[in-house]
Amino acid sequence: MNLLNFALRRIPPRGWIAYGHDILMAGASFPLALFLRMGDDMWVQPLNVMAPAGLFFTAEAAVIFYAMGLYRGVWRYASISDLLAIAKAVSLAVLIFLIAMFAWVRLEDFPRSLFAIQWILLIGMLGGPRFVHRILKDRRAPILAMGGEDDRIPVLLAGAGDEAELFIRSLAATDRPEYRVVGLLSERPGRVGQVIRGVEIVGTVQDLAAAARRFAGTPDQPRRVVLTRPAMDGEVVRDLLAEADRLGLNLARLPKMTEFKDGVADKLDLHPVAVEDLLGRPQTPLDRDAMAGLIAGRRVLITGAGGSIGSELARQVCQYGPAAVALLDLSEFALYEIDQELSRGFPAVPRRAVMADVRNAGQMARAFAGLAPDLVFHAAARKHVPLVEDNKAEGIETNAIGTLCVARAARDAGAAAMVMISTDKAVNPTSVMGASKRLAEIVCQAMDVESRRNQRRGGGTRFVTVRFGNVLGSTGSVVPLFERQLAAGGPLTVTDPEMTRYFMTIREAVELVLSASALGVKSDADGRIFVLDMGKPVKIVDLARQMIRLAGLVPDKDVKIEFTGIRPGEKLFEEIFHGDEAPVPTVQPGVLLAAPRLVPLAEVEAAFGRLDAACRAGDLAAAAGIVADLVPEFSGVIAEPVRNHQEKRAEQA
Repeated sequence: MNLLNFALRRIPPRGWIAYGHDILMAGASFPLALFLRMGDDMWVQPLNVMAPAGLFFTAEAAVIFYAMGLYRGVWRYASISDLLAIAKAVSLAVLIFLIAMFAWVRLEDFPRSLFAIQWILLIGMLGGPRFVHRILKDRRAPILAMGGEDDRIPVLLAGAGDEAELFIRSLAATDRPEYRVVGLLSERPGRVGQVIRGVEIVGTVQDLAAAARRFAGTPDQPRRVVLTRPAMDGEVVRDLLAEADRLGLNLARLPKMTEFKDGVADKLDLHPVAVEDLLGRPQTPLDRDAMAGLIAGRRVLITGAGGSIGSELARQVCQYGPAAVALLDLSEFALYEIDQELSRGFPAVPRRAVMADVRNAGQMARAFAGLAPDLVFHAAARKHVPLVEDNKAEGIETNAIGTLCVARAARDAGAAAMVMISTDKAVNPTSVMGASKRLAEIVCQAMDVESRRNQRRGGGTRFVTVRFGNVLGSTGSVVPLFERQLAAGGPLTVTDPEMTRYFMTIREAVELVLSASALGVKSDADGRIFVLDMGKPVKIVDLARQMIRLAGLVPDKDVKIEFTGIRPGEKLFEEIFHGDEAPVPTVQPGVLLAAPRLVPLAEVEAAFGRLDAACRAGDLAAAAGIVADLVPEFSGVIAEPVRNHQEKRAEQA
């Protein structure tokens, strides 16, 4: 009874039909192979040898087929892997049969080629019906569609790779497919003219207009262009969106391959193209082993853990098995949200939620002493340029003085490394926010140089700075603003038609931060800044127009774009390297190294002491002088007559 229950659990109900089929085929394969080898002479063979031999082969094949699990698969989705499994099972069955017959009768009545014929024959007898069944099922939908008017939506697929093949195959497996693929556009010219599952590659992704003209006036005239690769170059996607809009075609994308189930005949829903697709770049290969080596088994503390970057850092850090995670933030609500999220997603990771202010040296010292972190990610910052311009002392205190407090606490607590998140606005800054982040870089560079000296004597904390540009969808960024303005019917507000920015998704930025951190901790370069390769800058007005098109609207007709003028502290063009920071490539693609511009630590600490006192006293004139000494390239204004917000806006207008 136990054996029967085990067998019933191992083979699903429909699998017993397939099992019975295969046993019959195994039993038939021996006499059929004997006939193919000997013809009518097979009847003169001794029945007392051949009959037991045939029964033995049938029985041992039944055991082998069952033991090798051939019946957990579904004929409907038979594939090459199923054929390989059949070949292995048949090979083993025939080999055991040959050995058994040799041991029994020394193969005296068996032609030597019989076993090879039986091997080939049985593979065909088992695999053939499976693939015929799949072919008939895959062709079911087109056969049904031939009976009447074809109301499927004709589409062009942009991208002629695995994803496109899978989509075409899945459509064929669907009872009532909603789409019909009429052509493919390849990213490689060499593939034009080739065919994938009966669909021709009619051009490249740059030939959308020509491909659309080819089908014009026919039932195959495309109504939609579908992106097949999730990591398609952002510039290609932007060009496709503009061209599709001009031709009156909708642009959509396939679900990611992880959302597909091979051969499942469910309804296939295309996804709208997202802003991330417009700005995307090919996925940077990451050294995940190095990232795991950085984090696994260590106590990690993240400041600003409730923010956009801090919360994504917390999620990704938890994936690498830290000994514990401490979440530090001043915002009670933000801290609660990320703490609850991690409790659901990573319940096995010990964590602490710490409400504290990075500007308070005493709070930092107590928190770090109690938590004893091995690794610190410093993501706490005031980052909204116009708001920091209106609250200069607050921005300097948080971004600059706060970084010094965190760095000292990390050093005193014996942390192995501290990683500070910086910004491209720190390069030739025109805003107080940018200047304050440059001051934070100066602190970390100076402390890293001092730490390297200590390390040579057997101790010291490494200080790593990672600099990158705008993070797509982060708090205060332009994309959420445009989304809210679109929802309200417009207009979309852009400061200047020539304004450009570097963009990166939050996930990509944090992955590269972790990768750069792993490099920085082991690096011999004192005080160098790791800079993430942001690709090409994007015009904000182009981004606005593309988002309007993605909403199915026409720019400047359905939704207006208004230019409001550059705000205080803003730059038309952001830079990721200063003129004196010669970039050097690293072993990690997507991460560059900037040559350091160093200030001695004693000088930095003395200046920061005066800066802290000036900010606390509200003496912006004194603060301006100190910032000018440390960041001579700063071209913004710190000390100015006090005016209200409306007066500033009126003056700008």
